[in-house]
Amino acid sequence: MSKTASADGGKKAPAFGAELDPGVLADRQLTLDRERTKRFPDLFVRKLQRMSASPLAYLRGAAPLFFEILATRPELGEGPAGEGWIVGDMHLENFGAYRPDPLGTAEPTSTRGGGASSKKQRVVRFDLNDFDDAIIGPWRLDVLRLTTSLLLGGRELGANGLVALSLCDLLLDAWAQSAFDGAALPDEQPAPVLALTEQVRARSKTALLDARTAVTGGKRHFVRGPRYADLPAEVVDAVPAAFASYIEALPDEDRPHKGSLEIIDCALRIAGTGSLGGLRIAVLVKGKGGPDGGWIFDMKEQGEPSASTVLGAPAMVPAERVCTAFRTAVERPPRMLGSTVLRGSGGTAKLSMFVRKLSPQEDKLNLRRLRGADLPGLATYLGQLLGSAHARAATKAPKRWAASDLATIRAHAIALAGIHEAVYLDLCERMRTLLPKT
Repeated sequence: MSKTASADGGKKAPAFGAELDPGVLADRQLTLDRERTKRFPDLFVRKLQRMSASPLAYLRGAAPLFFEILATRPELGEGPAGEGWIVGDMHLENFGAYRPDPLGTAEPTSTRGGGASSKKQRVVRFDLNDFDDAIIGPWRLDVLRLTTSLLLGGRELGANGLVALSLCDLLLDAWAQSAFDGAALPDEQPAPVLALTEQVRARSKTALLDARTAVTGGKRHFVRGPRYADLPAEVVDAVPAAFASYIEALPDEDRPHKGSLEIIDCALRIAGTGSLGGLRIAVLVKGKGGPDGGWIFDMKEQGEPSASTVLGAPAMVPAERVCTAFRTAVERPPRMLGSTVLRGSGGTAKLSMFVRKLSPQEDKLNLRRLRGADLPGLATYLGQLLGSAHARAATKAPKRWAASDLATIRAHAIALAGIHEAVYLDLCERMRTLLPKT
């Protein structure tokens, strides 16, 4: 493993003992979640409910514990060289479809030969889309966590152990070909990805608004409920200045007309699994005017990345770290990515916030609806996307990994999948007394 957290000011992992008792780890997960959600206690139960859905859902919400396990069992994080920006919280559902231009500009469609046709349409990308835990570190940590998630995702994918291991081989080989050989993505996306991107391309801005807001007295507002809740008054008061600072820092070509940025409503946004408990603010602005012309922005609190337990704390301002990683690793990141600071009533800087404009996007693959025949192509494609991102954002590119290096990653992923499966079941046992009876 690289430098230790204790030597570089990062988070210090608790001493679990090499045996990694599942019950002890489950208790640690509960401690982490209670700490994470202490400002919004209602989200503690919600996070447990989301993590109880499957071992993969648990892994999504347990990135800090994943790296604490590696701190305790460092041999599971060892492996071949190669370094640069990594996602950190890498897993199967950290890919999604989005429109890189949130203002909705259409572009000429590309032909197979690379030329452009006369027909214009909205551009949609399918790529990595969550860099909250991004950090400069060894590529193997991303590859290891993605492979572990593929093994734990067997329930959702309908794949038995033999199939899951074969899919891991395809993913690892595709990753290496992209990271080291510069292999290009295929001309045609896998069927599930193509279907998802077309779905995002067809969805209208009004559909995005209707799914999240309602019109009362001619004005839209967020619908309070499972997705949105009221913010504390002091946060509401701080939003306008923080939002204005974000807008002011955007490049001229990305900055909308000032009149379109009048804030209509703001609310606590309840989304994600691992991020539940952090402050996430939805901001509804006037946009193009009228009840159907509004725009929604997402302001998301950022802190230390989970991997700082084993890599040390990065020096960058958290939200700027997220922006930098996104822009560096992804071929076509969304426009209007930015950062700001949400200040307390006394004017003291408090929270580093990553900001992006939402458009009819953010869609992820429904793993439970995938056909078995589609799984090999999809595993290959996801490996290619991660390998391309690593090559694009590399700081230390080593010689090509050997087959034995990939086998080491697979073996470590098998061990970690077993640990997480056991912790998941032990956590579910505890949830039987913690969660309300239905």
